[in-house]
Amino acid sequence: MPLVRYRKVVILGYRSVGKTSLAHQFVEGKFLEGYDPTVENTYSKIVTLGKDEFHLHLVDTAGQDEYSILPYSFIIGVHGYVLVYSVTSLHSFQVIGSLYQKLHEGHGKTRLPVVLVGNKADLSPDREVQAIEGKKLAESWGATFMESSARDNQLTQDIFTRIIQEIARVENSYGQERRCHLM
Repeated sequence: MPLVRYRKVVILGYRSVGKTSLAHQFVEGKFLEGYDPTVENTYSKIVTLGKDEFHLHLVDTAGQDEYSILPYSFIIGVHGYVLVYSVTSLHSFQVIGSLYQKLHEGHGKTRLPVVLVGNKADLSPDREVQAIEGKKLAESWGATFMESSARDNQLTQDIFTRIIQEIARVENSYGQERRCHLM
């Protein structure tokens, strides 16, 4: 029986960008047409990657804005982040940069395990943020970028698989640059 590793992932973003829809689609396999705004929900799912099993604990947060103060519960004991904006809202994209800065300052790390998600890709005619903008922002952070549609279940599973991989990549990279070599 493989060892089950626990991973806590926080989903952050501006209000109404589809954070709850992504989490619900991933865990339950269904799109929620209507629901009340989220205060904070948690979801759990066992995910198998190769021979490894992960107990993924998702924290679905209320929408944040550029003035939000992130509580320590979004930093302490958290392994990775899924930062979500809507491709139909330039403002939600701008807020993501501010949220990332707050996380970066709170952690004091140079690298954070992050997947940046442009959600609502099914609403392309109403697009305000081009994919190349999301890709550039993610690259500037050393993060992964994906566009998705919770409604169409487009890449929903891949987002959460990718954050597990990002956590491993960042955890395994610490200390590698600081190795001492005796000559």
